[in-house]
This record gives sequence, structure tokens and C-alpha cells, in this order.
Amino acid sequence: MNLENLKIFEAVAAELSITRAASRLGRVPSNITTRIQHLEAELGAELFIRAGKRLTLSTAGQRFLEYVPRMLALEDEARHVVGGGSSGGTLRIGSMESTAASRLPVPLASYHQANPTTKLEVSTGPTGQLVEQVRNGQLDCVFVALPATIRDRSSLAEMGLLGFPVWHEELLLLLPATDLAATTPEQVRTRSLAAFKLGCTYRTIAEEQLGIAAGGEWKIQELGSYHAMIAAVAAGSCVSLLPRSVLELSSAPAALATLNFGSTSTYLLCRSGYEIPAFQKFLQLFLREEA
Repeated sequence: MNLENLKIFEAVAAELSITRAASRLGRVPSNITTRIQHLEAELGAELFIRAGKRLTLSTAGQRFLEYVPRMLALEDEARHVVGGGSSGGTLRIGSMESTAASRLPVPLASYHQANPTTKLEVSTGPTGQLVEQVRNGQLDCVFVALPATIRDRSSLAEMGLLGFPVWHEELLLLLPATDLAATTPEQVRTRSLAAFKLGCTYRTIAEEQLGIAAGGEWKIQELGSYHAMIAAVAAGSCVSLLPRSVLELSSAPAALATLNFGSTSTYLLCRSGYEIPAFQKFLQLFLREEA
């Protein structure tokens, strides 16, 4: 299967437009169309549903799209392993928002200084999404806070993953001014939690310790950043759980109080047997710190 055709399919699937995909890839639209037709003929399935100039992925196209990032990642991995990392390559790193803000800048700068030919790509998301992306090869490694159910080596091994604890985070429940007197979760009167979407481990911890149940009196306000969550708490509309390291980076008003909600570790996850030189050098940064 032609790898260039896979890259073209991935671009068309992202843009849902031959013209935009051609512009993105620096090709003429007719070449993109021909490549897609060759790929469909090779697979024996229609990958896109065409309605005039409008494109949508077919059922077969949706299924195929799940495999394409893995095939491209495997090709990239093989090239760098066989070449001993001489080309530098690309290291795709996934991270929780909190870790990207408070922990990653220093090690990323150190790695880049030592390995200037390796391109670093950083993306953020909730733990559940990141774990799935490293499992299917879309990401090379991720920094996540793991649910208690999959923190042990055997559970990770069943998922084809290796995990290395790299940071220990103290968790705080940020309270609005109306809850300054609260000293336990049971005393919190506010009934709204600001959190990331489902799949965030910190959200799960908050829901468990606050006794939030579906259909109960609590409401979840889903927000996309800790800045927005802190602002919502300052406005008196909700509480939010976040690491102390993130709170210390913010300009949260002094009038806001916090409750200690225990601690958890941030893990660096990769696929078992992942040997590309760019990642092995990256991993050594954290193993040295641990030692």
C-alpha cells in the first residue's frame, strides 16, 4: 500500500475537500482525486460519499481512517529505528493541560537544546483520549494522571503500554468566596463543578470525593482551560479541582480558598517495545531525574 496515498487520504478526510487538501499538500486537485481513486480501487471500497462538490466519509472510510495514523506512525518508527535516529525525526507528545502548563516547558527546552534536529509536536487533551491515542500510534508518548484501575504495571501491560511515574501532584479543590468556611468536602455548599470533558482523571477524582452522581443536585460546567475554571470559581458559580502547581502559576484572587484533595502521580506512557531513538533519549531525561 502506497504510503503517500495514505497521507493524501488522511488530508482529504480531515478537510473533506479535494481543493483544500490539495492546497494543504501542495498538489493539484486532479492528482489528489487520482490518488484517492487508486486507493479505493486497491481496497475495493468507496472511502468517500460524493454529493456534488461535497465529500463525507463512507462507513468504510471511517473504519479505514482508524488504521491510517497507526500505519504511518509504524512506517515513521521503522525508518528512525533502522536509521539509528540520524535524521532526528518527529516526537509526538500528548499531555494533560495542567502538565503542559506547569511541568513540560523545562524538559522540552532541555531536550530541544540537546536534540535540535528532532521536531517536537505537543498536543493536549483529557487522559482517556490521550491513552487511546498513544495505544493506536497517533502519539509517541503521553503525560497523564491515571485512574486507580490502571495504575499497576499488569493493567498497563494488558493495554500494550509501559508507564513511568514522573511527577507527584498535590490536588486542591478551589472554592468560591461563599465557601470560605468549608473544611471538608461535605461542607461545600456550591453545587456546580467546573471541569474538563469526560475522560479527565481529575474530574473523576472530584466527582468521587464530592459524591456527584448523575441526576443529582450537582451540575458539571465543562470548560476548556484552567484559566476559565479559575475565573468561574472567582465568579462564585462553581468549584474546581486542579493541581497546586497550576494554581501557583495563575493569578487566582487571594479571596478564594482551597481544600486539600490528596495527591496523584503524572505518568509518562508509551507503547511496550517502543524503541525509536528520539523517544528513548526523551525518556532518559525523566529516568535520570527519578534516579
